[in-house]
Amino acid sequence: QVQLVESGGGLVQPGGSLRLSCAASGNIGSIYTMDWYRQAPGNQRELVARIFSGGNSNVADSMKGRFTISRGNAKNTVDLQMNSLKPEDTAVYYCHLFQPDKVRNYWGQGTQVTVSS
Repeated sequence: QVQLVESGGGLVQPGGSLRLSCAASGNIGSIYTMDWYRQAPGNQRELVARIFSGGNSNVADSMKGRFTISRGNAKNTVDLQMNSLKPEDTAVYYCHLFQPDKVRNYWGQGTQVTVSS
């Protein structure tokens, strides 16, 4: 089992920044991907950014240049740095971990990000 705990959400004004963090614990293994997804009311959950256990990462095209995914300072953490936030970035942000060798998915509880003046 793997547990994911997100932190760092909140209310921010347009143009501001937030940093989300996801801490993974349990039987993570050595081969996995960790992602950030988001879901706004009435919308489908969408992929924001992904980092691979080998270190490569990518960000959704619509968020490139504003969002960055990286490993956190603490072990088994992944951060999402969000800059130049827009009202349309308002959503619940979820951390996700996928283990391809076990074909298992794990989700965090989500953290609310609200961009509003």
